Amino acid sequence: MRGKTAVLATFVVACLMTVGAAAAQTRGDARHANTSSTAASGCQLNSRGGAIKHVVYLQFDNTHYMRDDASVASDLEQMPHLLNFLKSSGTLFTNDHTILISHTAGGILSTQTGLYPDRHGVSVSNSYFYFNPSHNPTFSTAFKYWTDLVDDSTGALDPLPNMITDAQKNTPAPWVPFTRAGCDFGAISLANIELENTGTGTFGDIAEVFGNPSPELTEAVASNAAPSGTAARAKALTDFVGIAVHCAKGGGICTQNASTLANSRPDKLPDEPGGYLGYLGLFGAKYVDPAITGGNACVNDTTGSPVTDPFGQCGFPGFDGAFAKNTLGYLAQMQEAGIPITWGYISDAHDNHTSAFPAPFNPNFPRASGPGESDYVAQLKAYDDAFAAFFARLKADGIDQSNTLFMVTVDEGDKYAGGIGIPQPDGTLAYAHTNCSWTTTPACPSNQIGEVNLNIKPKLPAGPTFSIHNDSAPTFYVNGQPGRTDPVLRKLERDVFGLNAIDPYVSADPRPVFVRMADTVEEKTLHMQNSDPNRTPSFTAFGNPDYFITAGTSGPSCGSNPCIDYHFAWSHGDIQPVIATTWMGIVGPGVQKGGIDSTTWTDHTNVRPTMMTLLGLHDDYVMDGRVLIEALETQATPQALIAHRETLRRLGDVYEQVNAPFGQFADDTLTASTAAIKSTDDATYGFIEGKIESLTSQRDALAAQIRSALNAAAFDDQALNEQQAKDWIAQAKSLIDQAHALASTS
Repeated sequence: MRGKTAVLATFVVACLMTVGAAAAQTRGDARHANTSSTAASGCQLNSRGGAIKHVVYLQFDNTHYMRDDASVASDLEQMPHLLNFLKSSGTLFTNDHTILISHTAGGILSTQTGLYPDRHGVSVSNSYFYFNPSHNPTFSTAFKYWTDLVDDSTGALDPLPNMITDAQKNTPAPWVPFTRAGCDFGAISLANIELENTGTGTFGDIAEVFGNPSPELTEAVASNAAPSGTAARAKALTDFVGIAVHCAKGGGICTQNASTLANSRPDKLPDEPGGYLGYLGLFGAKYVDPAITGGNACVNDTTGSPVTDPFGQCGFPGFDGAFAKNTLGYLAQMQEAGIPITWGYISDAHDNHTSAFPAPFNPNFPRASGPGESDYVAQLKAYDDAFAAFFARLKADGIDQSNTLFMVTVDEGDKYAGGIGIPQPDGTLAYAHTNCSWTTTPACPSNQIGEVNLNIKPKLPAGPTFSIHNDSAPTFYVNGQPGRTDPVLRKLERDVFGLNAIDPYVSADPRPVFVRMADTVEEKTLHMQNSDPNRTPSFTAFGNPDYFITAGTSGPSCGSNPCIDYHFAWSHGDIQPVIATTWMGIVGPGVQKGGIDSTTWTDHTNVRPTMMTLLGLHDDYVMDGRVLIEALETQATPQALIAHRETLRRLGDVYEQVNAPFGQFADDTLTASTAAIKSTDDATYGFIEGKIESLTSQRDALAAQIRSALNAAAFDDQALNEQQAKDWIAQAKSLIDQAHALASTS
């Protein structure tokens, strides 16, 4: 979920302000034009046989292949037009996995880049803390434009990029291979490739892209100063955030006429390998809409209604308003305008995003819905209708699986927190939507919905001052940035892990709140440490996902401590399989019609190398992921990935188990880490931590060799040395066995 945070009240207000269905006011019909023949003109994709002319990449928020209630069809089952398309026309992987921390920003960014969080930079999301020069925690959001700094106000507290990769450089941008190939690249709502906010700091989104001074910055300042819950307050977000076109080499759609050229801005990527000078972009609906409609019309959704904010203003509907009809309407319009590469995000269906605004203010919305609840079912039906209209519209434009690569996935899974719904005459289930506590009278009903909110600060004994990233898997940042062996920090870790509370969905008796712990040693194993040392959490506690953990000065807003907040009921960030396991579908030229593949173990980092291979494009960095040869037809597979195919499969499998955040190696080292942290014996702690540190160092060295070889085989046609590959397989298995033995004896 993009919108949830309990850290800053201003974030909550912003979310309430920007969600909701598009208003019905019509300001002009966006033009439909069959431009598929010109969409790829100048765009030099290099797919095998030249068949692929278009790309549609979609990433859902928290949308499930597996059922959350055995009696209720899953999210994908309730979207048959999408599910059947993926199953019948391509390959649907259902044993896919996300990353840690398993939240929207990190999951999307790993998919977009093919990198784990330690190499794309957002190792904690959707917000995080960093240690300022005084070594005290300072808040930042993970959602920022690609080139923004950690400290986007002045840069003084942390001058490094939010998106940071090896050697503290800005992470290579995912649109670059496309624009270098002469392809315009359009996007809506995906993480950090469009403007994410209307912050007006020196290094914030608006100033970074439009400059200071600029008319856009002036508009943002005025908009941010307007009263909350008004059209004026929403205006800058509607105009500038969430929608962008990165224009092709030579100008592309940015130079199609004087108006679009005037609206274009330099697409600045100062650290991009190989340089990136002279490229342009259109940022925000205010400038994208006229370019893709041929005038000043609104872009229409898939029902033919204009896409607007909650106040009827044409433009970005808000991240929680990125319903399927809105996102797909934009992507279709972009394709029809000659933009062949279109990427989009679709907001979750299990939250009722009815806007709290405009007046009269309704504090009951947005809120969560339970499996089979009527509004949840209706939302999925609307999503399915949107996909039916989208596929039909593209087909009428000559854009379909014969010439288009479709890749569809999700950021992470969820754990439902709530009771069992009560069957209704229409076949839906009903849930209780009220803040409640089992310690009061009346107690929560059996069909209650909502996360268990727990403020741990008053539950802990006296100790050091700290801040946390509120979550079911909170990251802790202790003032003074003490080293991991500091005795005060070690005691806090043990105190946190020892917490017990009542989870009414599990038992009437207190049970452990947390199930696993990682300090800085294990965080490195889990790819949670990037090249900015000031962003490394002191430790991370992985909890029972029914909980939403805070550490404020007052109790939860839902009442007692703990209590249930019905506004949120779908928990992620954590390590449980229901959260870790996701799905990914591929359709298009070169893709096998393999139906459902439930056996291949894969994760988010494999999406990009597979996409790049099918398109014949090349990144300027080595990706962490591998090409999913399991989904490719032989003629679409690079020759170096065909030779020694069985050995290559075995290498790919063991590589993921030793390197992925949800692989076997990480699972076992996390078990061992927990044992070390909870131990009061310093010798035991030191021994286990030393073993994890050594194993991780060996793992990192081996993973670097394997990923370099896999990338070279996929993109440089360098044959894989089979004997070397077998040696790597043996080394990886040995590391996995050693980690398992350590977990078993800790």
